[in-house]
Amino acid sequence: MRDIAAVGFDVDGTLYPEWRLYLRTWQGALSSPRLFAAFARTRQRLRRTAAVAKETSFYDLQALTCAKELGAGDDAVETVKAAIARQVYGTVERYFDGIRPYPYVRETLCAMKESGLKLAILSDFPLARKLESLRLSGMWDAELCSEEIGALKPHPLSFLRLAEQLDLPPERILYVGNNPRYDIAGAKNAGMKAALRCSFPRFPLRHGQIVGSTQKFAFNDYRQLKDYVLR
Repeated sequence: MRDIAAVGFDVDGTLYPEWRLYLRTWQGALSSPRLFAAFARTRQRLRRTAAVAKETSFYDLQALTCAKELGAGDDAVETVKAAIARQVYGTVERYFDGIRPYPYVRETLCAMKESGLKLAILSDFPLARKLESLRLSGMWDAELCSEEIGALKPHPLSFLRLAEQLDLPPERILYVGNNPRYDIAGAKNAGMKAALRCSFPRFPLRHGQIVGSTQKFAFNDYRQLKDYVLR
């Protein structure tokens, strides 16, 4: 890790237990089950097709795709866009306060910062008040949302934009995420190194390796990540 000059992080499921948010937002999902299901399918389709919002905003592209998933016409796009903002993003924002990060996250970030490493955030969802609620605001050299850039992970566009913001070549950045398909594959395809935050028993670990996997490094305790990067 001596050639690493920066560490980038995903947010949801990486810096905090995502299931805690799911428990809080289930009522919102039940109030609009068709919308939430269509939104989930939309995100999967945009990832699978490596869609990039070029001539329009990502949120317009997302609303158009979601309207199709709902079986609605083009004249319903603005209505769907407003519903997503209110029901999906709004629900997450309302229930996020009180969510706490994984143990030793702040200590790990402070140790990295003190060692001279740059720190960055790249999330697929708007950061809004998340970093403030997690008490992790003010620690970052770059904060990016892939939606605002125009393409969801694992598209390399957001990862390359992160490298630009840090003024570093991708190979000098370690990206930390919790999703092998989106975070790890996306970072590696952009030329970055990657570390997977995972939990037992889904990903059995042995000495920081995923048993039966080709991933270079995985951890379930942030002290493992700190030792890996700073040793």
